[in-house]
Amino acid sequence: MARFLRPLIRGTTYTRLVHLWVPMLIVSVWMYIMPTRPWVPALFLVPIGLIPAVRLGEGVQARLLLTPGEDEGSGISVEPSATWRDRFRTVLWLEVRMLLGTLASAATAWMPILTYDLTATALGHEPTGNIVWKGAEPHWAYGLLAPVPLVVMCVGVVGLGELITLCARRLLGPSAAERLAALEERTEQLLERNRIARELHDSIGHALTVAVIQAGAARAAGDPEFTDRALTAIEDTGRAALEDLERVLGVLREADRPASSRPTLTEADRLLESARSSGTRVDAELSGPLETLPGPVSREGYRILQESLTNVLRHAGGVPVRVRIAVAEDTLGLEVRNPLTAEIPGPGRGSGLRGIRERAALLGGRARTGPDGGDWQVHVELPLG
Repeated sequence: MARFLRPLIRGTTYTRLVHLWVPMLIVSVWMYIMPTRPWVPALFLVPIGLIPAVRLGEGVQARLLLTPGEDEGSGISVEPSATWRDRFRTVLWLEVRMLLGTLASAATAWMPILTYDLTATALGHEPTGNIVWKGAEPHWAYGLLAPVPLVVMCVGVVGLGELITLCARRLLGPSAAERLAALEERTEQLLERNRIARELHDSIGHALTVAVIQAGAARAAGDPEFTDRALTAIEDTGRAALEDLERVLGVLREADRPASSRPTLTEADRLLESARSSGTRVDAELSGPLETLPGPVSREGYRILQESLTNVLRHAGGVPVRVRIAVAEDTLGLEVRNPLTAEIPGPGRGSGLRGIRERAALLGGRARTGPDGGDWQVHVELPLG
């Protein structure tokens, strides 16, 4: 019993009923003017449904009244008709809505009247003849049938509400082009989230690694002069990390913020000096015009170099590092090598190396990471086209 009554206490049931009633207001006016031609409103719906903006208005109504609170998950589009297929689907939707609205109006209008006639006849009154036929003898047995029209009305209201919602999802649902656009937008959002995650990992991870190494070395050295240099390096690295963090947070706060505000390979010296200040000997060779690199290549190259140096500091400590950055005619080559130590990060370990490979792949390049001739290497090639 409770399961049967549950749909009757939901607000959605009655907002759907209102949705079914709305077109009948116009039909009622027309029937008052010209009751002999009830098919004319259905004919007028054909040119109306071909107007692109009508699909937008019907979608807004359907979301508001048929699926309140669902919005994006409703499966109902709120875009104007972009193709003739969308226009014809809108026409069909308007016709179906009018048909189901007629049934809903009939159920909610005539079923209570039928219950009244049955009750009156059971109490000994003559039937009005509206629904119960004239001449029927009053009898108490009609009282047993009196609840049936109300039950039929409740079932009809709930059933027609479910049916009109199903039709809305099929006829007002997103077209193939709209689904493709939504999928592309979702893909862009996921790519942006991954990029922000990589930015935070590379920038903050590098700064924390340098700070930890500097602090540990200063405490072990016990030299005030060395400690002063270490604190200065920690301060500089922390300040740079805060700037990077502000850039990333700016992307989150401002969707249209240009990517050009991110650091590029022209600022590679900052990374090299940060690594040297932690006690690591860095042998760097930069060849070619770094300032002429395309923006995306230069920005991703900076992050790849940053993560490569962070991996050296984190896993190998103060071992010598060789950095080679070469700008050729159509390729940027970036290589970071250091002697192998006992702790070797495997190809799939952590998110840093995976981020390097992802950055290279997104630009159509390739990245190799792993042992090579007694060294650990990160070798990346990025096309400039």
